[in-house]
Amino acid sequence: MQDQDESRFEASARTPPPDRLTWSITEVAQVLGISRASAYEAAHRGELPVRVIGRRMLVPRVALLRLLNEAHTPEPAQHQHQ
Repeated sequence: MQDQDESRFEASARTPPPDRLTWSITEVAQVLGISRASAYEAAHRGELPVRVIGRRMLVPRVALLRLLNEAHTPEPAQHQHQ
């Protein structure tokens, strides 16, 4: 029984709850598969949409999902008339 509880905790520690409005930088790093340091660097460069509340940097879930969706949306083909 203890093993099931531990594996459930480990799984929840890896993925932030989808119903939360914001995720921490650490949670975003885990979702994106990058290091925590890389996520903080991206936030400081403006590549991650962050909101600072007190001393915490939070990433709005909707903004991150929108950013990722835009990154995978193919650009429309431009037709050249000859």
